[in-house]
Formats: sequence, structure tokens, C-alpha cells
Amino acid sequence: MRGFKQFMMRGNVVELAVAVVVGSAFGAVVAALVKDLITPLIAAIFGKPDFSKIGFAVHGSRFLAGDFINALVSFLLVGSAVYFLVVLPINALTARMRRGEAAGDLTSAPTTKKCPECLSDVPIAARRCAFCTSALLP
Repeated sequence: MRGFKQFMMRGNVVELAVAVVVGSAFGAVVAALVKDLITPLIAAIFGKPDFSKIGFAVHGSRFLAGDFINALVSFLLVGSAVYFLVVLPINALTARMRRGEAAGDLTSAPTTKKCPECLSDVPIAARRCAFCTSALLP
């Protein structure tokens, strides 16, 4: 039982469980956004966005292409909503945070330079490459 308890209390297992719960709740929010806001908006602009009646029959078999089109449109709308409402803002936020980190890194001077002949890293003060012995520019 001790091994099971350690396994369950690992950070990645708990984080995964939290991610699944939050992801499920977020999926419901995005589905409601698409179903209740975006789809009616499309219906107001282009007409009724329900393709479920589209279909055809071959030798008595009914192919419901409209249901597939509905699922495809729903997938594209959900993907677009997630991208524009979550991914882009998060990427912008992380880029802004990285710019702040990069500004702090500018104060530290580099300690090595590249040899123009063999492209190995050599100390800044070196006048000859330790690997190929070529002369280095100051």
C-alpha cells in the first residue's frame, strides 16, 4: 500500500487528475460558447446552420452527410474558439514574460566566442583556437 500511496501522491499524477477535471469543465464552457453564441451568430448572418437534413441514399442505405458536416463545423468552431480565446492570449502572455527575462539576461556578458574556422566555442580572451590552432580576431 505504501508504494501505491507514493504513486498517487506524485506531483505528475495529481497534476494530471486536476488537468483532466479542468479540461472537462473547460470543454463544457467552449461547447456552450460555440452552441449558444457562435452558432446562433452564424445562423443570424447566413441562415440556419443545421445540415442534419442533408443526406443521400444508395441501394436503400441512407448516408447522413449532414451529420458529418455538422460535426465538422462544430469541430472547426471549437478549435477556432480555443485558439483565439486561449492559445493566442497565453502565447502573448508567455512572450511578454520571456521579454522580461531576456532584458535581465542582457547584463551578463558572453564568456565564449565561436572560432571562425572550426566553429568550436573558445574563451573570449583567447587569441588562438584550442581545437584547430587558428588565429582568432580580438
